[in-house]
Amino acid sequence: MNDPITLSSSTIARMPRSRFIAQAGMIAALYAAATLICMLLLQGLAWGPVQFRISEAICVVAVLTPAAIPGLTAGCIIANLANMAISGTGALGLLDVVFGSTATLIGAVLCWKLRERPALAIGCFVAANALIVPAYLPILLQGLGFYTIPFTTISLDGAYLPMYLFGVVATGIGEALVIYVLGLPLLEALKRFIPRNG
Repeated sequence: MNDPITLSSSTIARMPRSRFIAQAGMIAALYAAATLICMLLLQGLAWGPVQFRISEAICVVAVLTPAAIPGLTAGCIIANLANMAISGTGALGLLDVVFGSTATLIGAVLCWKLRERPALAIGCFVAANALIVPAYLPILLQGLGFYTIPFTTISLDGAYLPMYLFGVVATGIGEALVIYVLGLPLLEALKRFIPRNG
């Protein structure tokens, strides 16, 4: 019997394709739905430089299955496309679709690779989002009519580096709180209920 945390490459290769696709689809649907609910309920706290999305706790499933890599990425693309329509970001929202989803993809790949050390593995989502998302947010926010760094009076004009650094800290803290305070207990709960056969 194989522990889901230490599945070998050969075990993964033997996973039925239909099971992989089903898992990826369920993860994508769950992540997209949860993210959209968070965006609607938390609004500015779930979208923008704070990025306190409770749905990010779902990302910890990348420790348990490689299907989380396409699942989380597709879920992020779906949620960001839907958010473009809801928030009215227009073409600027494509920055979030492309780069936000890339951050999720990188986090998921690294998380799966480091799955034998779960506490470190899930931190990959924190690092990827904290470094990538703030890189395009100043452009997106300024295009939407935000001209100051949130919670300050510092103008965005000519202040890309301060805005990026603010975003790294704010996004990193928000992501870390969700991933570790909600995600880690969720991971421990999931490990108890997942069958321990390959």
